[in-house]
Amino acid sequence: MANVVVIGAGMGGMACAARLASKGHQVTVLEHSPTWGGKLGIANHEGHLFDTGPSLLTLPAVYRDLFLKTGAALEDSIEIVDLDTAFRYQFADGTVLKMPGVGIGKCAEAIGDTLGGSSAEQWRAFMKRAAKMWSVTRKPFLESELHGLSSLVSMSWRLGDLRTIAPTKTLRELAQQYISDSRLLTLVDRYATYTGSDPRQAPAALATVPYVEQMFGAYHVAGGLRELGRALFERACAIGVKFEFSCTVENICANPAISGVTLEGGRFIAADIVVANADASNVYGSLLTGEALTKTKSATKSLRKATPSLSGFVILLAMSGVTPDLEHHNVFFPSNYDDEFDSVFGIGKPACPVADPTIYICNPKDSKMSPPGSESWYVLVNAPRHDKNAGMDWSVESLAQSYASSVLKTLSGRGVEVDARVKWQEVISPADLERNTLAPGGSIYGSSSNGMRSAFLRPENTTKIPNLYLVGGSAHPGGGLPLVGMSAEIVASRIGRA
Repeated sequence: MANVVVIGAGMGGMACAARLASKGHQVTVLEHSPTWGGKLGIANHEGHLFDTGPSLLTLPAVYRDLFLKTGAALEDSIEIVDLDTAFRYQFADGTVLKMPGVGIGKCAEAIGDTLGGSSAEQWRAFMKRAAKMWSVTRKPFLESELHGLSSLVSMSWRLGDLRTIAPTKTLRELAQQYISDSRLLTLVDRYATYTGSDPRQAPAALATVPYVEQMFGAYHVAGGLRELGRALFERACAIGVKFEFSCTVENICANPAISGVTLEGGRFIAADIVVANADASNVYGSLLTGEALTKTKSATKSLRKATPSLSGFVILLAMSGVTPDLEHHNVFFPSNYDDEFDSVFGIGKPACPVADPTIYICNPKDSKMSPPGSESWYVLVNAPRHDKNAGMDWSVESLAQSYASSVLKTLSGRGVEVDARVKWQEVISPADLERNTLAPGGSIYGSSSNGMRSAFLRPENTTKIPNLYLVGGSAHPGGGLPLVGMSAEIVASRIGRA
């Protein structure tokens, strides 16, 4: 039995802790904040509940497997709700597309009925290519460890596989091979933001994101996705995982071998194995010292070359009344999507808040999350990360409040009136995300997938320091609930049984 310390009680950390405890290890999770969940946060105002992080569940099979292997079925702990309509998309020309909750064929029919022309056939062809990509990448790239470029090169003898994933093409370039309607191209572009990326730079392989969403379904968790975190925390506790909150790890002691961690204040906690569910840039940039830094020099260098993911600007709104023709998930697109990515990533100009942003509204159709006759809106727009050195200081209160007003004014211009119905409002800026989750700059996904190197060469789960592992959204295979769950399985399998 190994004595394991997990740094961080985010979903990746808790999932890994539960898997390791079920394998017979003694596991302690150390969390900087006062509670579990990481980015899977929650806010509550007079009966209005808000998920403040992930708001959509895809590939629930990842968590079903986790729960079955650690004691009992996931459905014994939470209620997973099918969504008849996955998303309501409103394009700049006013066209509204309602995408079904599951079924590539049904989604293609909805696209054809709404956009006309050959859009349905084009979507089917695009999803057929995405299905092949999923088949090729699922096992070697998502469910297994990666070891630098050698993992990609090892596939080179399977030339058909390399052609399928089109490693030299971007997501937008691949979509343009199949799709002619500019509105449908805009829809594909949005899936790059699921990894905090720019579709003009993100790899073609991200076409698997809409494929997974439509093939395996889009789901809600009754009471909010925070309930999934609650269920995982309770499962981990039930099988012996110990948690300590409001304690910040200052140093991972690894000179030359892992011996434990030191907390702020000087307390030392011994460990045979350390699993860091912290941002990889924090691990390599501030938690390691001495000889350990020399061993991880190449990983640190790669991280510095990667583009950090975009951040998010969030407005929570307790709304009176019920909005007609608003679904659970809603996206309002701008007329110039490229300007959004230029602003967020500082391409051709300094990074700045997006003047005319894509606006996402999560409006849960869930009686557990809103009082009768009212709604709880989670409003999200893509935003540049908090970076004072680059002149993007989201900690300035006036900036956050003025930008919130600008976003709501833009929403009004797209046909959704807000002001007269707002009972309560709270803003969560990239600076708040950084403070609450220790994600540098509030980057939601660690590094972006801008470019093949960033997409396929995220920080490895197994580090150059024996018995130090990385898990979670900033490490392989990436961010989002399904991928951090996969990350936990990879690390737990690598460590093995006691």
